[in-house]
Amino acid sequence: MASRFSGALQLTDLDDFITPSLECIKPIEIPKSKANTGAKIKIQEDGAYMELNESGASEKLQKVEITLADCLACSGCITTAESVLVTQQSEEELLRVLQENQNLHENGKAEEAKLIVVSLSVQPVLSVAERYDLPPELAARKLAGHFRKLGADMILDMTAADDFALLESAREFVERFKSSQDGTKGQIPMLASSCPGWVCYAEKTHGNFILPHISVTKSPQQIMGSLVKYHLAKCKGLSPERIYHISVMPCYDKKLEASREDFYNEVKQTRDVDCVITSIEVENMLINQGVSLNDVEESEIDRPFGVYDNQQLDKILWGHQGSGSGGYAHFIFRYAAYYLFQETNPAIEFKNLRNPDFKEAVLEKDGKILLRFAIANGFKNIQNLVQKLKRGKSPYHYVEVMACPSGCLNGGAQMRPQDGSQPRELAAKLDTIYQNLPQSEPEKNLVISNLYNTWLEGEHSDKSVAFLHTQYHEIEKMNTALAIKW
Repeated sequence: MASRFSGALQLTDLDDFITPSLECIKPIEIPKSKANTGAKIKIQEDGAYMELNESGASEKLQKVEITLADCLACSGCITTAESVLVTQQSEEELLRVLQENQNLHENGKAEEAKLIVVSLSVQPVLSVAERYDLPPELAARKLAGHFRKLGADMILDMTAADDFALLESAREFVERFKSSQDGTKGQIPMLASSCPGWVCYAEKTHGNFILPHISVTKSPQQIMGSLVKYHLAKCKGLSPERIYHISVMPCYDKKLEASREDFYNEVKQTRDVDCVITSIEVENMLINQGVSLNDVEESEIDRPFGVYDNQQLDKILWGHQGSGSGGYAHFIFRYAAYYLFQETNPAIEFKNLRNPDFKEAVLEKDGKILLRFAIANGFKNIQNLVQKLKRGKSPYHYVEVMACPSGCLNGGAQMRPQDGSQPRELAAKLDTIYQNLPQSEPEKNLVISNLYNTWLEGEHSDKSVAFLHTQYHEIEKMNTALAIKW
C-alpha cells in the first residue's frame, strides 16, 4: 500500500527519486535518570526489545507507533507498512464503520447512526472507467451503486469543490500579484497547494522559505469536506460529527491531507474528511467481494446543492481546460490576464521545456512579458524549481505543482495498466478522456454562485476565508543522532 504514495513519500520509484533521510523517525524519549547508564538492548525471539541495565535487570521497551498524524511525508518510515499504521484511512476501517452503522439501523437505533456521504473525485472515476471499459458517466453511476450497496446514504460529485478551489486560487493570485507590484516580498511566484505530497515536502524540507509562496486556498478535497460537514450537515439538521465523510481520490497522499490537524474540529471532535479511499482500494474492495464493477447496479449521483448548468442538466462529470490535475494554471492564467491586463481571450499554450512534465506559458504584449506561468510535475522538476527560487532566479508568477509525474491522472493509487503499457501512456489516455468531458466554467457555475450568496454570505466574507482557506506550517527538524544523514 505504501508504495502508492507519491514520489515524495516513497523509495521505490527510482525514476523520480529523492534521497531519503531518517529525520521523521520518532524516537522514544529517554528519561534523564536512564541516560548514559550503559544499558544494552536485547531482541527477544518474539521481536520484543528488552533493555538490560548494569545490574542485569531487564525491562521491556515501549514500541513507538507512527501514525499519519506523525508523518512528515519525507520518504522515510512511510515506505514500510510496519512502521506506518494507517489506522483511520483504510478500506477495512471504512467497511467497519459501514457495518457498525448498518447494525444501528437494524437494531432500532437509527438516531445514533451517522449519515454516510461519499464524494467522488473525477480522476479516480476516469481510472475506474478505463479499468472496467465503461463510459465515464456510467462508471460514476456504478460507483454510486457500489457505495450505496455497502451502506452509503449520499453520493456526491466534486465539481463544486473543484470550481471553488479554482476561483479562490485565481483571486488569491490576483491579490498577490498586485501586492508584489507594491514591493511586498514573498508573494510571487504563487505555488499551487492542492497536492498534499508537495505541500508536506515543502513544509518539512524548505520551511518558511517556500511556505509564503504556497497558495492558502484549500484543495478540492478539503473544500468538499467543509461543504459536507458545515453546509450539507446544516441542511440535513445534523451536527458535523453526525456525518461520516468519505472521499475517493487518486493518491494516498490525500490520506495525509485529511489527517492534518488543521482540518480537525476540536469542539465537534470530527475531521472534515473522515476516510480517504483510493482508486486501487476500490478495485481491491470489488475483488474481495468477488464482484466486477460492470455487474454493479447503477445509482444516481445526489445533487443537494442544485445543478451546475441549466443547459446540461444530465451531466455529472465535469473537466477543466488544461491539465488533468484540475486545470489550475490555465484557469488562473486566463483569470489574471483579464483582471490584471484586460485581456479577454488570451491565447494559452503551455510548451514543453526540459521534459514533458515541465511546461511554460507566457502572456506577452508589445514585446513585454506580462505573465509567465509553469506546470511542474514530479519531484525532479520540483527540486529544480525550488533551487531556482532559492537562488532568486525563478522567472515565474505562478506554478501548478504536482508531486506525481503526469499529475493527478497518474496518481500513485490510480489503477495500473492492464495491457502492459507504461503508466505515462495510460495517463495520456485518461487525459484525452478528461479533456473530452464537459468543461466547467467556475464563474458561470450556478451552484457556486448560489453557495457564495447563501452558505458563505459573500465572496470575501469571513466564512469564505474560514471554509475555503487554510495555512501551512514549517516542520522543525529533530536535532537527534537519528537525524544524521549518512
